[in-house]
Amino acid sequence: MRLELIQPFINAADGVLGQMLHSPAEVREVAMQEDVYRRKGVAASVVIRGDLEGCIIFDLEPEAALRVAEVLAGAEAGSSEQIARETVCELANMVVGNAVTLLNNQGFRFKVFPPVLHTADDGGCAGTSQSEALALCFETSCGRVHMNIALDYSRRETAEAATVRP
Repeated sequence: MRLELIQPFINAADGVLGQMLHSPAEVREVAMQEDVYRRKGVAASVVIRGDLEGCIIFDLEPEAALRVAEVLAGAEAGSSEQIARETVCELANMVVGNAVTLLNNQGFRFKVFPPVLHTADDGGCAGTSQSEALALCFETSCGRVHMNIALDYSRRETAEAATVRP
């Protein structure tokens, strides 16, 4: 696992959740994900292509999604599932955007696609022989937030190896 590639996503999630919810978020669980990610509630996925390729799934348990939507709206969200879905997509966008900025500063270049709702119960990003997937769980004042990060960095390493002269 190349922690320097994963750490920007962890830092971004911690920062965005803490700032948006006005309370700290704590990482409670971290595990390598060998199987396909299994959705826990309201989830959004963001695909990236370029020097790094893969996807990031940002997933809030149903009650947490509604509570986060209420906090961000500054009022009762009326238990609207649509507002909860939009909130999860926006949070995923902010987290990945912040992480991408950090990675761009390290010289990585890639395209980030807009977040889309991740509706499959058992589909999504998984580690392969060329990539790794990390599953994290953050405990927040609104409930549990899960993040699955699956990145393939072999393309960048192949390009770097091709530029090295023997």
